[in-house]
This record gives sequence, C-alpha cells and structure tokens, in this order.
Amino acid sequence: MPQTYLVTVSGPDRIGVGAELFAALDRVVARGGHLADVGQITIRGALVLCGEVTVPDEITEADVRHAVSLSDIERDGITATVELVTVSDESSGSRLLVTVLAKTVGPHQLNDVFSAFARVGATCERIVHLATYPVDCYELVVRSADHAALREQVTRAAKNNGLDVAIQRAGLHRRAKHLVVMDADSTLLQDEVIDLLAEECNCAEAVAAITERAMAGELDFAESLRERVALLAGLDASVLDTVRAKLRLTPGARTLLRTLQRLGYVPAVVSGGFVEVLAPLLRELQVDYLEANELEIVDGKLTGRLSAPIVDRAAKARALQRFAAQVGVPLEQTVAVGDGANDIDMISVAGLGIAFNAKPVVREHADAALSVPYLDAVLYFLGISREEIEAD
Repeated sequence: MPQTYLVTVSGPDRIGVGAELFAALDRVVARGGHLADVGQITIRGALVLCGEVTVPDEITEADVRHAVSLSDIERDGITATVELVTVSDESSGSRLLVTVLAKTVGPHQLNDVFSAFARVGATCERIVHLATYPVDCYELVVRSADHAALREQVTRAAKNNGLDVAIQRAGLHRRAKHLVVMDADSTLLQDEVIDLLAEECNCAEAVAAITERAMAGELDFAESLRERVALLAGLDASVLDTVRAKLRLTPGARTLLRTLQRLGYVPAVVSGGFVEVLAPLLRELQVDYLEANELEIVDGKLTGRLSAPIVDRAAKARALQRFAAQVGVPLEQTVAVGDGANDIDMISVAGLGIAFNAKPVVREHADAALSVPYLDAVLYFLGISREEIEAD
C-alpha cells in the first residue's frame, strides 16, 4: 500500500530554501513517488514550508530520508523533518471558503469560529489575512463533510462574536469573471433618492414613512412606490439635476467599482430608484448596466406616474439574470448586494447574495452579511486582498 510522507522545513526564512526543498522532493518523485500537496506560511520572517509525497510501499522510510538528504537544507537556523503520515477519514469532505471580518478580529473570536469547525468535524487547511484596515478580514479554507452543519455552527459563532461571515464553495470559479449587481439607494448610495425628491416637494415625512414600511417588507413595493411618486406630481424636472448633485456615494463605493473594473469583473446597478437620476452618475462611474424605474415627465413637470413597468423585487431578479446572459457568466458567478426587502429575490437568485447593512428579513435570505459601513468590503468575499485593492 502506498505510503505518504510529510517533509517540513521551518526556521528563519532565507533565499533559496524553497528551491532546496523541491529539489529534495524531486529526488523522491524520481524513485516512483508523486507530489501530493505543498503549503507554506511566513510570518515576520519565520517560515514553515511543507511538502507531502506519496511513494510505493517498496520504498522505505530510510529510502525517503536518504533521498531527501536533510543535511542539504538544515543550516542558518533551518530545521527539517520527515514524518510518515496517515491520511484518515477525518480529512474527507470538500473544501469551503469561510470569510470572517469585523472592525477587529481577535483570538477570542477566532477561537469560537474554530471551535465551531471542531464541533462538526471540520478542519482548517489554510488561513489568509486578507485585510487589516479599514476592517480586519480572514479567509479560511475549510474541509468539511457536512456543509449544512458547518454553516449553522459558524453562523451562530459569528453572530455571537459580532463577525460578518460568508461561507461559499472553494474553486477556481472565484477568480473567473463575475457580474456584481448592486442596489442603489442605501447600498451604492448613502441616500434614498425619492426622499431627496420629497424634500424638494415638501412631502418628506409622508414619503419617508412609506419608504420605511416598504423596505421592511410591510408594504408591497410596487404599490408603495406608486404612492410615493404620486406625491411628487407637479415637481419641476429641473429638480432631478439638483437631487443628483446631492447624492453621496457610500464609503468604499468608488474603490469597489474601480477594483472590479480593473480585475475584469462587471459591475451593474439594479434599483427601485430612477433612471433620470442614476444614469448620469453611473456614466461617470463607467458602469454600463442599469435597470431602474422611469419617471413620467410632461411639459417639464413630473406627473406623479411612472412611464414603464415598475422595477420591483421580481424585476430585480430578472434583470440580474438578463445581465448575466448579456455579460456571458453563469448565475453561480453572479453577486448581488442589497439592503431592502425588494432586494431579496435578486439576492436569492445570485451565486452569492450579500446583505449590506440590511434589515433582518434581508439577512435571513442572504448567503453573507456585511454590517461595516464600507462597500468595498464586498471584495473580500471574492477573495480579493487589501494589497490587490491598493495595487492600482
């Protein structure tokens, strides 16, 4: 029966040690073995580098040790070991990516997350520190045979420790082209556009009350939108320019869009807001895909009606699917980000649905939730590190 050996090199990192280890492993492979796995971590110049080789049973441990020739590696404080390992059933299962983030992530929080892994028999194979500011973020590669149990335990640990968490399948698809669809109001933007319009129409309180009930899922979005737009009847269309000038992007929004575009991902906006306000802004931001409502304007005045079918929660999901087909990416490579009840269908149909500072009803339907105020934190759920973000 084939045997597996783990060769571990540790100590102060130095130039050439990796080449020396792989030369040693190559000598083992030349005797009929094969390289099964490799791993490395370096923290503050302290190195741990491992190589796992599997050899036929006729090759003994002494043969492996002789081929590796540890004396060629052990100098300048470096030590090396060869260990026969047993691959047990505990390492079975497929890999998941668990991303955790918060303003700060400490050992107590990580202890609870790793304890959750242990309770379901999962093991962590790799830890990557994606960011230290403006949030602290870790990506963990976890092997688990029971994904549902892992999700339940990790989600509970995250909630108890104030962590945002995403759990998704591992694989090369994460670095393939993605479509990232965002809501506008209270997601890409800090503002609710209709509330700004209402201020110009002196009906802010009435509109805000309807908006809050709709976003909490207490009112049908389409009907609530009609009611709010009706209150704007008679408003001069020039006010749209005034409102557009007042819009404030969410912190991190420009960074998110710039990074997505630089890495070949496609951003899009699907909104219950209004084309007349959003389209010029998105042209400035070089976002080519937009689905939103259209205000009816006659003789330079808002009529209080909409001139096209309403973009409600079902229409948002259809728009995401249509954009994915146009861009040429499968649904599993789409991301939806939103905060309100009318985003639920879009979040549910996407490959990764993210609730951004969202109402509880939205968080319940999302794959991941962000409670930090920075929209570019979405990038960490795509495995993009702060270093990559700042590369431009």
